[in-house]
Amino acid sequence: MKKWIYIMFIFLTVLTLGSCKKNKDKKNSDNNQNITIIPSPTVRITPEPTSPPETAEDNHEGEMKSYLTGLWVPIETGTKRPYAIQFSNFKTVRNQWGIGQADIVYEALVEGGITRLLAIGENYSGDRIGSIRSSRHYFASFADEYDAIYIHYGKTKYATSKIKELGIDNLDGETGIGTTVFYRDKSMKAPHNAFTSLDKILAGIEKKGYRTELKSDYEPHFKFYEQDTDIDGSACNKITIKYPYNKPYLEYNSSDKLYYRYQFGEVHKDSNTGEQLKFKNIIVQFVKEWDIDRNGYQTMELENAEGTGYYITNGKMVPITWKKNESKKWMRYYDSSGQELTINPGKTYIAIYPNNKTKDVVIE
Repeated sequence: MKKWIYIMFIFLTVLTLGSCKKNKDKKNSDNNQNITIIPSPTVRITPEPTSPPETAEDNHEGEMKSYLTGLWVPIETGTKRPYAIQFSNFKTVRNQWGIGQADIVYEALVEGGITRLLAIGENYSGDRIGSIRSSRHYFASFADEYDAIYIHYGKTKYATSKIKELGIDNLDGETGIGTTVFYRDKSMKAPHNAFTSLDKILAGIEKKGYRTELKSDYEPHFKFYEQDTDIDGSACNKITIKYPYNKPYLEYNSSDKLYYRYQFGEVHKDSNTGEQLKFKNIIVQFVKEWDIDRNGYQTMELENAEGTGYYITNGKMVPITWKKNESKKWMRYYDSSGQELTINPGKTYIAIYPNNKTKDVVIE
């Protein structure tokens, strides 16, 4: 009997333990059903768009495109009036001092078959600029196209009249301003020994009270391509302009796409730097030209005139036309389609040449 009771006790114990386990499993199962697992949100980092690093060439804050070259210059440089300096081109001073700083160089005949140079620039510097010679009236007219301050040492009576007629601001070595603006190099023979400096030019402008900024309604003389551009035209690897005295020519260098100037059978250079004169653009402007008197002084039809010429850049040449209204200080070049000529950014050489001697301009 006792044995039977013991067996029953064991059986009941096992049954009770099994029931407890089942209830515990059910409870855990119920608890699990009440838990909602919320997944953590995936954080995605979107990179900010980045601009390419700015280089010094791309940063033109405080700059503008020059009206003379189409290149970037400081605004204070590009908005000031340029200086038009009348350089001698006599053989003894053929490598002028400071002419390499010019942005535009004009060449034209004066009496005796010699030429004179008008160098227009917005960034002259230094204490030796010259040698400076006397004005001719057509050079005064060219300077006026750029609202430039005209710097010369002396003038013909025709230039006196033209400067007065056009109201050109000028610094003349043969007037009371002469000793302020100019000095003579006594180691050289007159009249080819007159020089100036930037400081002297500034002193002369201040003394005369001239306006130093371009007019608010100033219209740029040239249209420029945004970047260097090749043109369709005839090949021009060398151009010879047969001025009888100095016989200049320019040769094309394909490596830097510039034209290098020679005269008197040698390199034409700036004596301050020793560097050869070189240009991105060449313009040949044919004009009606003749002797104005028995002294051989020249004159040109510029007052309300037009004509033909050539534009040369990057080893190519195209024919062009030009029109000028002197009283309105206006002059433009045009391509063969009649549209205003667009030129490459850089320095420009302009040869003014008689239109009855076009064959003396040789293009190779």
